Amino acid sequence: MSSDLLILLLMVVVVLAGSALCSGVEAALLSVNPVRLHELASRTKPLAGARTLARLRQRLGRTLSVLVIANNAFNIFGSMMLGGYAAWVFQQHNFSEVALPLFSVALTVLVILLGEILPKALGTRLALPVALSSAPVLQTLGVLMRPLVLLLERLLPAITEENEISTDENEIRLLARLGSQKGQIEADEAAMIAKVFQLNDLTARELMTPRVAAPTLAGSASLHQLRQQLVDNSSPWWVVLGKEVDNVLGVASRENLLTALLEHKGHLSAFDLAEPVEFVPEMIRVDRLLTSFRRDNSGVRVVVDEFGGFVGVIGADSVLAVLAGWWRKSSATSGATP
Repeated sequence: MSSDLLILLLMVVVVLAGSALCSGVEAALLSVNPVRLHELASRTKPLAGARTLARLRQRLGRTLSVLVIANNAFNIFGSMMLGGYAAWVFQQHNFSEVALPLFSVALTVLVILLGEILPKALGTRLALPVALSSAPVLQTLGVLMRPLVLLLERLLPAITEENEISTDENEIRLLARLGSQKGQIEADEAAMIAKVFQLNDLTARELMTPRVAAPTLAGSASLHQLRQQLVDNSSPWWVVLGKEVDNVLGVASRENLLTALLEHKGHLSAFDLAEPVEFVPEMIRVDRLLTSFRRDNSGVRVVVDEFGGFVGVIGADSVLAVLAGWWRKSSATSGATP
């Protein structure tokens, strides 16, 4: 084989390799998970190339412009150069009439298969490692092509927009459902994720035990007098009331009350064992209410209306019941806890 044919073969390999690299990197750049990339770039010791890749994806239009320019340089300019050189080589060997059409068809098929389809499939499958390894090269190409890219940005302002990571409740719900269908996460985990967003749509009024059904104790009554009431009702928390129904003196734990009885302290009143109460408005969102339970050991809140009147009681278990899926919307109509 003459040196001319060897040079032609080498040129074909260069064009195919360049086109394949550009196509594979482009597919990887578009397929890489932006959330995963953000997590890798935000680490104290980020993975090699992660921060560079994150910056490139933030200006995705500019990065894709660099790749498209490079890819078309191989596909269009390279093919033109190959065609011209191949015509000259085949003419020198006196078989251009047959060889040149066959070479053109073969080159087109090779560019489609080896320069586009196969590398894009591999780039999509190996998105993260391919994108990370190519990030420094892309950054260098971006610097070298900066004048041309800036000119394109003036002509096409759309490519200058930054690509910010964002999401919303519906997207997270859909991702959780998809992960459950694919077996990546458990079905109950996906359901709980959906329930978390439901907390923002519910209020204390919908989950509370209303005043008429709330466990209450007279603050002036002794534990001896309340013994039977405490035995008959297993509510973990009791609202301690004064003479007026809206005069809430505190809340008392059933465990503390029964312990005092066992310790022969039955002469004490419910008020003596009451803990300070925290009032919450009936229209408070349940997600905010849940965070309030972390501030103290009390597991109950007294719900009041806009006039400060006692309208119900709600515990952390009522909120957690929503997350566990035990609560149903129909129960909210009666105001009872699950």
